[in-house]
Amino acid sequence: MRTVGFRKERPISFIASGVLLAEGARFNDEVHHLPTGNTNFIPKGVYRFMTHAEANRQQLDCLSKGMAQIAMERADGRIL
Repeated sequence: MRTVGFRKERPISFIASGVLLAEGARFNDEVHHLPTGNTNFIPKGVYRFMTHAEANRQQLDCLSKGMAQIAMERADGRIL
């Protein structure tokens, strides 16, 4: 097995830390600055599925439609 990169594990604490809160807020802001960091391809609403397979199929359909939409917009020169 080959390890690529590393991640520093944060200790679990029962005492709130302003430093960790600020770090989490910065991370959240950076994620939303990604090209598609603020989009959600699944429409809002409550969904009830009979099986996990049905839920996965709906998620995959929404994701593929959203990715196709982004690809078309980028091909047209518009960047999200």
